[in-house]
Amino acid sequence: MSFGAPEKTTLNVGVVPAMDSAGFFVALHEGLFKQEGLTINYTPAVSSDEVIDQQVQGKFDITAGNYVSYIQHEISDHQQLEIVSEGSVMEQGAQTIFTMPNSDIKNLSQLKGKLVGVNAPQNIAYLLAASVVQENGGSPSSVKFPQQQIPLPEMGQELDQGKIAAAEMPEPFASEAEQQYGAVPLSDLDQGATQQFPIEGYVVTKQWAQQNPNTLKRFLAALSEGQAISDSNRTAVESAFESLKGPQNGQVSATIASVMALDDYPIGVDPTRLQRVSDVMFQFGLESSLKNAFNVSSMLMPAGAFNFTPFESDTTSS
Repeated sequence: MSFGAPEKTTLNVGVVPAMDSAGFFVALHEGLFKQEGLTINYTPAVSSDEVIDQQVQGKFDITAGNYVSYIQHEISDHQQLEIVSEGSVMEQGAQTIFTMPNSDIKNLSQLKGKLVGVNAPQNIAYLLAASVVQENGGSPSSVKFPQQQIPLPEMGQELDQGKIAAAEMPEPFASEAEQQYGAVPLSDLDQGATQQFPIEGYVVTKQWAQQNPNTLKRFLAALSEGQAISDSNRTAVESAFESLKGPQNGQVSATIASVMALDDYPIGVDPTRLQRVSDVMFQFGLESSLKNAFNVSSMLMPAGAFNFTPFESDTTSS
């Protein structure tokens, strides 16, 4: 399938370096973007909130982060964001609340009045933690959450030093905290209202999509192949993360790579699945300015815009 010449051949892409982004890192490691004529300048994102602001300012062409932050920005700032591909759907072990072995917190009810670390206020980590607390008979409002960012690479250390009583961490940061600091799981977040929950997606501005249709098609062709590989080939995911340059960019050791939990990596966009995010956000008060849950369909790429399957571009082959 011919996509036409790309309008841009060098893309600045901001991605949170977690297992949710495996499809991107596999595509990068295996040269799938290069096969589509694209050069990727990757920047690790501390949080989705941070990269969204930079994306709207034009620093990034494409970003990947949690849906909660994108929806919040769309509601509050009307920034005309467009979700062009799903990134991950949570599986067992992929998102977990941790404590330390000497902690007096042994169950979720004992989080009352305690500070639970998340990487950014009111984001997906907060939503997952709030949901599981309520699912187990507690009140999310009784739990404290930090009002400033805690970078995920620093979360385990913050927990170890007692600056937070518990920590919500995705992979690979979860496995790293277990190995380096002896952190112990308190609760897996893949349960209740957020079981198999959509976590991360790839986003552009609507204006950028209109100006760069061929570039976007090529990016998505490579990404879709990376998603398919990630969903079927664990070794490819491990190799991709081991090959990154430095922990700040998401690099993990072979030991961590061998034990970290993976997500599901869907291809394309499922409107019904993504509406779940908004519905749960509304349930937990993250859409307080609205009378009803936000309709996520206004943020989705038009149906049928890109009708291709992995390995079907004009330059890639299986």
